[in-house]
Amino acid sequence: MTADSEKQERADHESGHDHGHQHVPSDTALRVKALESLLVEKGLVDPAALDAFIDYYEHEVGPRNGAKVVARAWTDPEFRAWLMKDATAAVASLGYMGRQGEHLVAVENTPQTHNLVVCTLCSCYPWSVLGLPPVWYKSDAYRAKAVIDPRGTLRDFGLELGPEVEIKVWDSTAEIRYLVIPERPAGSEGLSEEALADLVSRDAMIGTAKAALGGDAAS
Repeated sequence: MTADSEKQERADHESGHDHGHQHVPSDTALRVKALESLLVEKGLVDPAALDAFIDYYEHEVGPRNGAKVVARAWTDPEFRAWLMKDATAAVASLGYMGRQGEHLVAVENTPQTHNLVVCTLCSCYPWSVLGLPPVWYKSDAYRAKAVIDPRGTLRDFGLELGPEVEIKVWDSTAEIRYLVIPERPAGSEGLSEEALADLVSRDAMIGTAKAALGGDAAS
């Protein structure tokens, strides 16, 4: 997902067009929007700077960290084993822990199993490895449908899985947050760890996409 499409996503969410479902902004969302408008009107906040700040944390800081964790797991069997046993400690060893990432669990995709993360109560999310949560992750539509119809939810994102693939849904909470370790793409053999990280998108680490050659770590 590009920065422009992410901005459009935010606009669609605010106008009630989120993955084909009507959505009425909450009182909190309306108050935040009103406060933002007031600050902009008084010249206290530069809209372009605000967009750049949000974009930086959504696409660069967090997702890039998570992508490096995944790439390390793909290339280092010992780190992968540690990550699956104690993701909190393994990720901390790379310096990527902090607020909203204190209790982390890694779940690994395989040809037989695909993992999908949702927070059914609010928007619990591992900021330290994924950045700020995307608008659709916080939407009522995603939070409800991911649990009731995970296969259909993935289809909404353009990801079609065969009936032989089991889909596991993980409910992120204030106590535990999840990081999906996507399957390593075929044909990526011989790539450096840095190049592998470029194949890992934010959505792949949530479970709504797969890592792929030519992938964009900012999406």
